Amino acid sequence: MYELHIANKNYSSWSLRLWALMTALNIPFDERMHFFQTGGQHGFDSFSPSAMVPCLVDGETTVWDSLAIAEYLYESHPAVWPAAKTARAYARSAAAEMHSGFSTLRTICSMTVGQRIKLNDTPPALIRDLSRLDALWNHGFSHFGGPFLAGDAFTAADAFFAPVAFRVQTYGLGFELSETARAYVDRLLAHPALVKWYDEALTEKERDANHEANQARVGTVIEDLRAA
Repeated sequence: MYELHIANKNYSSWSLRLWALMTALNIPFDERMHFFQTGGQHGFDSFSPSAMVPCLVDGETTVWDSLAIAEYLYESHPAVWPAAKTARAYARSAAAEMHSGFSTLRTICSMTVGQRIKLNDTPPALIRDLSRLDALWNHGFSHFGGPFLAGDAFTAADAFFAPVAFRVQTYGLGFELSETARAYVDRLLAHPALVKWYDEALTEKERDANHEANQARVGTVIEDLRAA
């Protein structure tokens, strides 16, 4: 059985992507949790060549990049990507753009699923990221009919944007999105895989000072739903 190494469910957006994908598609795996440790070696290099998560171990094979993991899983689980060639090309392009882009959104609005934060500011670069997200999502819905990005099934494209849905909820970013995009965020947050991740994230008592400091720097925490 696959082993999927991940970090804190409250913070780790990259872990969420593959965890949500495998959970949504009923791909069995053993979860290996490794909590962030501030100010020192995480110990992630004991299982991941890059010392980063997520990392998938399949027997003698180790895959340590999110897109690479998705492609590795696709070889045995075709539902990872859409069946139709055009939809699959869009889904891969969208996931790759998320993988390498939207740096302002990721930097300012780091993932913390159990908090609600009022931003001090919404700089133009953040607005541009949100506008691009809106356009990218609407392109998928207009071409492939929804309710998911590349058609009627949850695929890796949706999994790669799962952390964005939590960011929209945490930082109250919905006002910057179209009605169609806001509805998509709601669908993602209601998906059983994301509901399970969210519920488990709220039970975590581990805190990482670096993440907490970033959230305090960019805004004011108005609600914290996490276990004390």
